[in-house]
Amino acid sequence: MKLAEALALRADAARRAEQLRARIAASARYQEGEAPAEDAAALLVEAGEVLGELEVLIRRVNRTNAATVVEGGTLTDALARRDVLRLRHGVVTSAAAAAAGEGQRGYRQLRSELKMIPALPVAELRRQADDLARQLREVDTLIQRTNWEVDLLD
Repeated sequence: MKLAEALALRADAARRAEQLRARIAASARYQEGEAPAEDAAALLVEAGEVLGELEVLIRRVNRTNAATVVEGGTLTDALARRDVLRLRHGVVTSAAAAAAGEGQRGYRQLRSELKMIPALPVAELRRQADDLARQLREVDTLIQRTNWEVDLLD
């Protein structure tokens, strides 16, 4: 099985566990004289099985990520880089938008009103954001390609 397939199965198992959690909560109590919508005990057993499968997938994916070498580091390193690039991009784009006054009143009605001046270089921040977005695309492409090339470890 390829890593990408395991990631899809992991996402499905996590969704299924969350659905079961909600169904258990909805069926855990019922009104006297009526039957519950579903058997909460059976749902708990099913949730336990799904969570066991999820744990196995998470372990195998993590083991594979740590052992897979890509561009001088591991796949885990690339994932960390992608996560931090996303955060950096968010910070820089937010700073540029705030300095540009996006979402704020951008004009003065009277000459006596105070003029707002950016405290940060908007054009430079937008160039940085573009560069970060490019780096993010490159790392993400590397990760996605690797996910389809690498076999999942046991």
